[in-house]
Amino acid sequence: MCGRFVVASAGSDLVGVLRVDVEGDDLPAPSYNVAPTDRVAIVMDSAKTEPPTRRLEVARWGLVPGWAKDPKIGARAFNARAEELEEKPMFRTALEKRRAVVPASGYYEWATVDGVKTPHYIHPAGGEPLFFAGLYEWWRDKSKADDDPERWLLSFTILTRDSIGHLGSIHDRMPLFLDADYADAWLDPTTDNVGDVLDAAIDAAPALAATLDEHVVSTAVGNVRNNSPELIEPAAD
Repeated sequence: MCGRFVVASAGSDLVGVLRVDVEGDDLPAPSYNVAPTDRVAIVMDSAKTEPPTRRLEVARWGLVPGWAKDPKIGARAFNARAEELEEKPMFRTALEKRRAVVPASGYYEWATVDGVKTPHYIHPAGGEPLFFAGLYEWWRDKSKADDDPERWLLSFTILTRDSIGHLGSIHDRMPLFLDADYADAWLDPTTDNVGDVLDAAIDAAPALAATLDEHVVSTAVGNVRNNSPELIEPAAD
């Protein structure tokens, strides 16, 4: 699973290789302890234009489907198992037309040994951006007027798959990592072979996972109120 991650640079600085056409307003500041329901920047291709426009937009972490009665459901849908997407009504439509890339600097995972949980920071060895495969949805708040700018909520979930290699020794799930070169295929809302696109992403993720570094960090990361660069530093012995 992925329940906390890091965006150590402004969103626009993280996505240069993804060739974003339009950046949304009020992009979030860097965060060293992103938690579910927080706002972060995601990359998406809008099918309303031809060709699709690649956008960097602010979204809330935790998918809220359009049919939801209220956005509270999103607090439980911050991750989605990639191998189950086509079977789950909550994610099936988003998989077909609303795929996203979530740029990050790294993420936290807790290893449990003899009942003791120890946080690890997992990140690219060279400091380059890390891209998670995600899905997004728009939810309309019917209690708000048509001219209210807050009537629409953009939300997202991060996909996960079985962990492998050294990451498997920390946790049995890991985010579905995307290579920047595969982002175009993943984001394309016009593709008809969604199953093939998903399978290819699942198959390619282990190679990316093998390139990542990790180290133990302070248990301070467990408190969402803590948010500073010191959180990603190796913990003292």
